Amino acid sequence: MVRLCGCDFHEIKVTPSLHLPRLKELKLCGVAISEATLHCLLAASTALENLQLDNIQGPSSVRIISSTLRSVGVAGSYSYGEESLLQELVIEDAPCLERLITLGPFGGPRIVRVLAALKLMVLGCLSSENFKTVNGEILQEIVPTSLTTSGRTVKVLILESIGPNLNAVVGFLRCFPCVEKLYIQSRHRKDMKNVCQYSTLDPIECLELHLRAIVLNTYEGKRADVNFAKFFVLNAKVLKVMKFGASGTCNDKWVANQRRWLQLDISASRGARFYFKRDFDIPSFCDHYHFHGMWTVDPFGSS
Repeated sequence: MVRLCGCDFHEIKVTPSLHLPRLKELKLCGVAISEATLHCLLAASTALENLQLDNIQGPSSVRIISSTLRSVGVAGSYSYGEESLLQELVIEDAPCLERLITLGPFGGPRIVRVLAALKLMVLGCLSSENFKTVNGEILQEIVPTSLTTSGRTVKVLILESIGPNLNAVVGFLRCFPCVEKLYIQSRHRKDMKNVCQYSTLDPIECLELHLRAIVLNTYEGKRADVNFAKFFVLNAKVLKVMKFGASGTCNDKWVANQRRWLQLDISASRGARFYFKRDFDIPSFCDHYHFHGMWTVDPFGSS
């Protein structure tokens, strides 16, 4: 394992003859590096399984071609100015890739494209702010992902939802129809109503057959939150557990009111369990806390 922090490699030119056949884990944190040097370094790491790029400066685009990579984590911030942010991450060909996580207060790269990753199981943190939906179809304003063949392999999906925005989240679920675990970091917006009718004539596969666990963080219990959560309560037919990370009051009276408003007694899944907990005990799904578990099957499983 190699971990490099706070280094400046802008003036270093990596020769094509560089070969790192035993390197399996590479972490670059606060590193300044040219796009060409980074790509040469990745090409030389022929056994690399885990890659973490945390606030790197220099490359505007990173393209991943690797037959061995299993996990990729990318995080960014505005600490060094917007122009220094990684703009695009392209997974061009990664047949063994299982986990792709972009973290940080600004979600890592502006554009993430997954062209070939046939084993991708964990994907996040995607932001619904970058999408609009029309008749359930996602129209890409900024293209966070262009998953086509990989959509059905994703089992764990992490979203940041502004509003929260039910229509956008439903659009994501249609893109990833086999999701079993859904983690949502809510960012509140006052004008959100979240009135969405579910039609059995146009079913959502994951709600009918696959979605077993939901964690909703920064839950305030206001009308938009209740309508958002109630959609899943009343329509997720195989749901086993749903956890609410309450951002404010979480006393017995508040919880009792929430249970009534959410209509938990008539949930679509009769065996489902519902829990309420103060969210200061639950790290944001889109922050650096989860980088330490990047290489586990589900980095968010303890939430």
